[in-house]
Formats: sequence, structure tokens, C-alpha cells
Amino acid sequence: MAARTILVLGGGVGGLVTANELRRRLDPADRVVVVERERRHLFQPSLLWLMVGRRRRDQIERPLRELVAPGVEVVEADITSVDPAARSVQTTAGSLAGDEMVVALGAEPDRDAVPGYRDAALDFFSPDGAAACARALDAFKGGRVVVAVAALPYKCPAAPYEAALLLEDELRRRGLRAPSEIDVYSPEPAPMPVAGAAMGAAVVALLEARGIRFHPGTKIERFEPGSREIVLPDGTRVGYDLLAGVPPHRAPAAVRESPLAGGTGWVPVDRATLETGHERVHAIGDVTSITLANGKPLPRAGVFAHGEGLVAARRIASALAGRPADDAFDGVGYCWVEAGAGRAAFATGAFFAEPDPALVLRGPGRSWHAGKVLFERSWVGGRLERRLAHAGLVVGGRLLGVTATA
Repeated sequence: MAARTILVLGGGVGGLVTANELRRRLDPADRVVVVERERRHLFQPSLLWLMVGRRRRDQIERPLRELVAPGVEVVEADITSVDPAARSVQTTAGSLAGDEMVVALGAEPDRDAVPGYRDAALDFFSPDGAAACARALDAFKGGRVVVAVAALPYKCPAAPYEAALLLEDELRRRGLRAPSEIDVYSPEPAPMPVAGAAMGAAVVALLEARGIRFHPGTKIERFEPGSREIVLPDGTRVGYDLLAGVPPHRAPAAVRESPLAGGTGWVPVDRATLETGHERVHAIGDVTSITLANGKPLPRAGVFAHGEGLVAARRIASALAGRPADDAFDGVGYCWVEAGAGRAAFATGAFFAEPDPALVLRGPGRSWHAGKVLFERSWVGGRLERRLAHAGLVVGGRLLGVTATA
């Protein structure tokens, strides 16, 4: 049998999981090729800790090649165009084609979508922005802290609320809580609205318990960095002394400009199989669009990219072996909500439940925070740490940290 080539576009969580699972299941003669522009894999959930000075960048990154299984090829290049019909891509390192393709290119920040955002906000969705926020905290003497969601959609639904809770805790730790106030502004009607009213109310209660004001349904017209103000559509001006920002996200240009993109610019997929409308092309993670029973989109979060990557890899391996492809993505997910003071809440749920996702939020505790630290180590720790995390971090029978190199 001639060797087959499977292209995995993107080396984030979903791409790594997909590539490693394919390598484990396919014939050694088959090629698994990951195309990724970054040499180092960044564990994005830890940007929140970098934002408040509790991590350094080198602690939350690892060389990408250390995270792929032996035998997985890595092409370091930008993808400039995607041709799903031919299962080929143009990159800055040349053209590539495969027998199967998995699109795992994620979502990119659109920092120019709202005027003034780029210059005004300490954008903790990037390592440079998170580090800049940490430096701003070092110089902060008290005042008004604002966490602002610039526009929708954005990835990691809990991030703005975790940021507010961590900033509050850091101000308290530095003796600056009394002369400070903290506000969260978001266009959403409630925190994490896809999860339902009960989840939103629980997150609001966490904020209120720490004296953090939440302003739902607030659209931002523009940011004015010169005067340190946010301007709302009705002309209201909101002043700030420190502004932590959440940018809107969109699919990468190579996807938006390809036949893969649906009407919203994201890639529509079958929610169970992750198949696109193109033969032998799957898409997973933040770049996809999956509509839930309640009409809301499946959140863009690493846990779903992880689960989808496993399903896509197993279905491809089965198809190439001539076996029925029975694996299906079930929409089960989880997330931590960092609450500060070494504590975190933990939410688990079935997002494909009807009529709404069925979720449970477990209150803040040190054990949940420790679980997130262990999960972080499973991705960016040393080989021994990853092996221990791989063996021990299980919730509801599901392994939360999976790396083929552990």
C-alpha cells in the first residue's frame, strides 16, 4: 500500500492532539505533517497568570517539536491559502498537499475591529500584552481597573471574569484594593451566556463577592487612549487607570478567503464527525462553527479542540484502514474559572444537551486550582511532569491532559 500524507494545519492544542493521535494509529510509512508558523507552543490559559506576574513567558512555552510524537513532521511556515478541493495549501515554505487534511488554525485577534483598542488596551490574549499588564500592575498605585470585552465573538468564555478576579486578588495582595475599584464591561447579557442563566448568575456572584461591578450588554463604540476613556454608543465615557482588554476574534485570512468559510467567516462542520463540506477535509477547534440546540455557538475553547482532534484523528485512521468510522464528538467540556488566592471554580457540562447545555459549576477551591496547575504542567512541564500529569489528571473518566510525548 502506498504511503498516505495527512496534513494538519496548525500546531495549537487541537493540531497537536490530532497529529499525535494520528501518528499513534497510522502505519509508520504514512506521513503526518503539521504546518505551524510558531516554533514554540504557548499554553494560552496561563496568560492570565502571566498578566498578574505569577508566571514568566518561558514557563508557559515549550518548543513545538518537543510536543509532537516521534515521526510527526513539522513544517515551520505561514499558510497563505487553502484549497480544500485539492487538499493543498500554499505556505511561505512552498506548497503542500495531502490525502487527508485537518484544519486546526484557530482564531486570531482582530485588534483593529474597534477604534483605539490596539493602543489603549493591555491585551492579555497575547504574551506581550499580558506581560505589559504585569508591568503596569507594578507601577499601579490605585485607581479604576477596567476589564473590557471590546466586541464579540472572543475565545475562552471565562477569560474576562477570571482576569477581573485575578486582578482583584493581586491588588489585595499588594495592599492596593482599598484605593481601587474594578469594573467588567461586556456586550454579553451575562457571563458565559451559552452555558445558561444559572451559570451566568454563579459567575456574577463570584464577582460581586469580591466587590467587582459587572456591566452586561455594554457595546463599546471606541477607545480613547489619550484621555484614558472608553466611549459607549450613547456618548457615555468610562474612565480608567488600568485597562485589561479582550479583543474580538476571527478566523485566519487564509481560511476566511477560502471555500471552507461559511457565511460568518468560520468553517461549518458536522458537529459529530467534524467533517467539512469538502471530501476528506476535517476542521476542529476555534476555527469551526457549531450551532447548539439553543441557537448559540459552541464556545471557542481548547477543551473542545482537544476532544475534536481525537475524534477527527480516529475517524481518519479508521477510514484509511477501511474500517467503519464510529467515533463521534459528544460536546462534553469543562473549564476552570480562576478566582484568585490560589482557588478556582470548575465547570463541567454536556453542551449538546437540549434545549440548553447542562452544566455544573463547582465552587472555588484549592484542589481545582491545583488541578489547573497540573494541567498546565501536562502541556509545558518537563517530560517527567507531563508523564505524571498524563497518568493522574482525570475528571469524569476523561483524561484532561493528553500528550503523546508524555
